Amino acid sequence: MSSHSDLLAAQIQAAISRAIERGDLIGTVPESIPLERPKNRDHGDYASSIALQLAKPAGKNPREVAEMLKADLESLAEVSAVNIAGPGFINITLNRASQADLVRTILTAQEKYGHGSALSGVKINLEFISANPTGPLHLGHTRWAAVGDALGRVLTAAGADVTREFYINDRGNQMDLFGQSVQAAALGQPIPEDGYKGEYIADLAKEVLVQNPAITALADEIRFIAFREAAYQLQLKDQQRVLDTFNTHFDVWFSERSLHDGGSVEHGVEKLRSQGHVFEVDGATWLRTTDFGDDKDRVLVKANGDLTYFSSDTAYYINKRERGFDICIYMLGSDHHGYIHRLKATAACAGDNPEYNIDVLIGQLVKIMEGGEEVKLSKRAGTIITLEELVEKVGVDAARYTLIRYPVDTPMVMDIDVLKRNTNENPVYYVQYAHARIAAVLRNAAELKIPAGLENFDPAQLSHDRENELLGSLAEFPRIVAGAAELREPHRIARYLEELAGVYHGFYADCRVLPMGDEPILAIHSARINLCAATLQVLKNGLDLLGVSAPERM
Repeated sequence: MSSHSDLLAAQIQAAISRAIERGDLIGTVPESIPLERPKNRDHGDYASSIALQLAKPAGKNPREVAEMLKADLESLAEVSAVNIAGPGFINITLNRASQADLVRTILTAQEKYGHGSALSGVKINLEFISANPTGPLHLGHTRWAAVGDALGRVLTAAGADVTREFYINDRGNQMDLFGQSVQAAALGQPIPEDGYKGEYIADLAKEVLVQNPAITALADEIRFIAFREAAYQLQLKDQQRVLDTFNTHFDVWFSERSLHDGGSVEHGVEKLRSQGHVFEVDGATWLRTTDFGDDKDRVLVKANGDLTYFSSDTAYYINKRERGFDICIYMLGSDHHGYIHRLKATAACAGDNPEYNIDVLIGQLVKIMEGGEEVKLSKRAGTIITLEELVEKVGVDAARYTLIRYPVDTPMVMDIDVLKRNTNENPVYYVQYAHARIAAVLRNAAELKIPAGLENFDPAQLSHDRENELLGSLAEFPRIVAGAAELREPHRIARYLEELAGVYHGFYADCRVLPMGDEPILAIHSARINLCAATLQVLKNGLDLLGVSAPERM
């Protein structure tokens, strides 16, 4: 869906192309045109520094280039004024009817407004959470559950073919400790010192016994495995249940075991060897990741023949690429910062472009405050608070929205008390209330029989500065979505929605939408109702990208 800025950028590119053809400019047409919305609308609806960019290769003064483009842009029907400011900034004002026709665009596109095609044809594997199946999902997982799902929605809106994938760490020592812990709880024995504790272990033990009462009679060497596998399936099922309630869903649940059972690890090592980056020292097999920026080379196979965790990581990446994914996005916790270089180096060793084919995002810690104190302990897990406990405290919408609205590479604090308040200081309430308020206005308009719908829409009616400001905000939505997809930053959507809600409240305060008393119904009322409907649609679209509901009553 093209925004005003996209169309204007294309028109500026066309103007530059014509100037080059006339011989007025030397150079090539830029692939992108810098455009921004000035904070002071006296400076126009859009401002561009493109003349400064073009001036040097053309051997001209920036203002001279700006004046050259000005004449071309002023001839456009949508443009009412073009002014040159400072060293050569081009300030462009759209005519109000052209600006207001955006309402028609939004109401025609409906839920597709904001969607684009920048990533069309790109297959993306989005891996996030990837928790061990040995306990409940905790707060760190909760942040990725919200952000990862939102990022998947944003990438899809940008045209990408996205597969959401959960990598199940179901192999290794932690699984054995998990099985031993559940077995000990079932048999009334002490939990191993380095084992898993918390009420959930006792609950799992009881459930395993209910489902398989004969398990205690098994021989010691197979009883432990039986407990491990039964508890594993129960815990994984519980994680899936909790994620479903959190509105986070996965297309693929990928087992680490399958890499080893299906020969993918050995295949991965041989592929890397064929690329010339595998070597042997003292009986161990290494990958020379230092060739591509890693701080040290990595062991794939130990001298005793044991495979390392890194061998699984490399095999998993190669597996993803061989499944046809163009871009593999990894969303990892703060304790995995060292993985960035080694994963990118792995991609390079496999013959890929690490700046395109792989993207590693690191999420920082979340702190929960309640009653002025930090909440650390979980009733179920005995450690940090779980996803389910957080939802019980504030609800799905508040939890998701708050976790998404901050950049993931910065630590954040969630204040439970704030999120329970129905006030403007609660950001999710602020945005949802704006949506509900508009829905109420539209219901009142229907009761008053104000003609709505595009057949009754006259864009020329929308000439107030507040209307223009609101239209400008609505016009920015496709650019915001595209930027969120490109930068992998869904928090941009949340911050945009908060700004849009504020702009709408300003419009509603200064522009009477509904007629008062015996005031006749005029074309301006219909135009403003359609503007409200367009704003409602954009708020809904934005909230949907975050996986947050858009209530019509609050």
